Amino acid sequence: MAVISEEEIQRLLPLVSEERREEALGYKHLFGQFACLKSYVMLREMLERQGLTHPFHFGYNEHGKPFLRDHPDVHFNLSHCKNGIAVVVSDQPIGIDIESYREASDSLLRYTMNEEERRIIQESGDPIRTFTEYWTKKEAVFKLRGTGITHDLHELLLGDEHVTTFVNNEKRYAYSIATHTRIF
Repeated sequence: MAVISEEEIQRLLPLVSEERREEALGYKHLFGQFACLKSYVMLREMLERQGLTHPFHFGYNEHGKPFLRDHPDVHFNLSHCKNGIAVVVSDQPIGIDIESYREASDSLLRYTMNEEERRIIQESGDPIRTFTEYWTKKEAVFKLRGTGITHDLHELLLGDEHVTTFVNNEKRYAYSIATHTRIF
């Protein structure tokens, strides 16, 4: 595991595009800078393992979802939180979200979850973990669709997307992967 330090940030900076360097340095905290840089370095390594060569030319849809201009048949998504980084590459549209466990206020639950989801969260043995799982599912679907958070959050998980969620209780995070066809 990499040590998160100013030296590590300086080591990673030349490995990414100027655009990504500016984005990374816009984060106030060292971990945000590191995660921003490291996620793109991980993506680059994964794309190169697929036989693609650097430099990669990124485009962005109207909602900001990145894509590879020169390889429209290669799909990717990335996410990071204070406890982890998640990167995925696929031959089909895909969305991924990773979140550290966090407690949700009643107003946030009402805003983001439908009645059944709120009930499941509140009755679970670990409502913080369960809320985080649901939130990563929703965020992964938004990222799959490439729309950002633009639709009714209450109905979001009632669509045709397939979502698989993984949790790491030791490190206190969950991540979800959303696809149009079942891959897990």
